[in-house]
Amino acid sequence: MGNNYKMVAKTLFGFEDLLERELLNLGAINVKKGVRSVYFEGDKGFMYKANLCLRTALKILKPIKSFRVFNEKDLYKKVYNMDWGAYLTPQNTFAVNASVNSEIFKHSHYIALKVKDAVVDGFREKQDIRPSIDLKHPDLRINIHIQDKECSVSLDSSGASLHHRGYRMATNLAPISEVLAAGIILMSGWDGQSDFYDPMCGSGTLAIEAAMIACNIPANINRREFGFEKWKDFDAELFDKITESCLNKTREFYHKIYASDQSASTLLKAKNNAKNANLSEYITFDRKDFFNSDKPTEEKLHIVFNPPYDERLDIDITTFYKSIGDTLKQNYSNTDAWFITGNIEALKHVGLRPSKKIKLFNGKLESRLVKYAIYEGSKKAKYNN
Repeated sequence: MGNNYKMVAKTLFGFEDLLERELLNLGAINVKKGVRSVYFEGDKGFMYKANLCLRTALKILKPIKSFRVFNEKDLYKKVYNMDWGAYLTPQNTFAVNASVNSEIFKHSHYIALKVKDAVVDGFREKQDIRPSIDLKHPDLRINIHIQDKECSVSLDSSGASLHHRGYRMATNLAPISEVLAAGIILMSGWDGQSDFYDPMCGSGTLAIEAAMIACNIPANINRREFGFEKWKDFDAELFDKITESCLNKTREFYHKIYASDQSASTLLKAKNNAKNANLSEYITFDRKDFFNSDKPTEEKLHIVFNPPYDERLDIDITTFYKSIGDTLKQNYSNTDAWFITGNIEALKHVGLRPSKKIKLFNGKLESRLVKYAIYEGSKKAKYNN
């Protein structure tokens, strides 16, 4: 137990509960929710597992030092005095990113530059040679977080954000992020125990994430690399062992996942992305217009989709959202239908009463995730939760 240390998993607004549950299910200890973050403890192997398996995490940070800071000079001195040789060599590249919420420190970019200077000057002073900066593809990413006067210095074990799953080569205009897609599906309560349908599938992200959830495939199995793979203490053998043990927990899926779009070129991208994720056999892609469609199965159906917003396409929003409601009502009995929209006004035109409405953000855009329960043999949506 002595090898456990504190870590922080970053997430999107509204996903803290989901991420907490994911971490507990994976075996994290001392799990505690923050805002857009969840704190937890585990060992090195668990850090590898968290990066590999968490669906709703954007980053896994490993705090290495925290101290109080009173001004920029103080910050510089305290970072300068840290033993950076434990994490970096002069031949390595690094990048610093900072977030500040403080009366004293106002500019995160300036703080990042100060920290970079402190690290570089320390090396130059002691070894007469310094590591270089590489903002795009560094060997080490340093994360600085200042809350009032409390400064936390962390190493970013993920590297590029974990929403870069590695399977999505082709996207369309304003695609939904993989982490947002996975979180929405988990929030909708789908667990692979019924058929799933995305009727406006775009580049296929929702259907692919649904297949990974259904089969319990590690979320980031298709990524080319993680930040920790370049760390001095990286244990390749341990990482392989963890990967193998996670892959051994995959399961069979006995239902169907359907995805459709009315654009042939869009559908081709979605099919290619599913192929990259090795999930083609689980997803049935079909070119069709949702508004002239029938339910693809007689069974209970779970629909999750991301309809276009007015910023993205030249459509009449009132008619479009009214058509969504009419189509669900007329052709999709015995269905739980969920969708996310950044056009909150437009929801009034659906003509059905949502049984759930959850505030989320799609990028910077405040959005709503809504659920409409359409039940058997009735033209009305269920009014209960």
